[in-house]
Amino acid sequence: MIIDSGYPSDRPLVLESIRRIGLRPADARALLITHGHVDHTGSAAYFSETYGTPILCAPEELAHVQGKEKHQVTFGRVVLRAWRPRVFRWMAHAIRAGALKAKPATGAQAWSADTLSSLPGKPEAVLLPGHTPGNVAILLSATGAIAVGDSFVSGHPLSRQEGPQMLHPMFHTDAAQALAATHRLDGIEAAVVLPGHGPALRMPLAHALAALRSQGPASRH
Repeated sequence: MIIDSGYPSDRPLVLESIRRIGLRPADARALLITHGHVDHTGSAAYFSETYGTPILCAPEELAHVQGKEKHQVTFGRVVLRAWRPRVFRWMAHAIRAGALKAKPATGAQAWSADTLSSLPGKPEAVLLPGHTPGNVAILLSATGAIAVGDSFVSGHPLSRQEGPQMLHPMFHTDAAQALAATHRLDGIEAAVVLPGHGPALRMPLAHALAALRSQGPASRH
């Protein structure tokens, strides 16, 4: 089972990471999408067309993943900030990585609780709207890990910080809702947090959330 797939140009890394642990990309039971941004869905269409891999996401995110809706930071919002070196470098990388030419996963389907429970590790989805309307975290209780996507991250090219943090507000559909939604993770036990940007956090989820919320408002911008 695969969770997210990076930008289109990240495909060789995705395939190599699967093979390096002794698995075959063609054997993936499903590719789960935390949300429909291109840096998470960049190879979804490839897996579907090449291997017949089912592409699954939350029902609330299906139209986004299929390319029928768009909940992505606009080019205009990025250009307004492109005078900042970090923003310019990130924008240049995103373009080189295929962000403007990515193919939507038109064959994606909405998952159900039963569908998820039939997959390896019995993943559970936690809906965390705000980053996008159907953004989720994916809990793997048996392994004590949770993939939080971009609900919060541990680093990003636009940030000077390391550790649990929210993305820059321009990346969220609703930044206030995105932060508030993290409270839906309260009480969930996980020892490893896998964010969509930055390194894995080998700490209890509760500690990561506490560190996230201890930041002042300025640090989230």
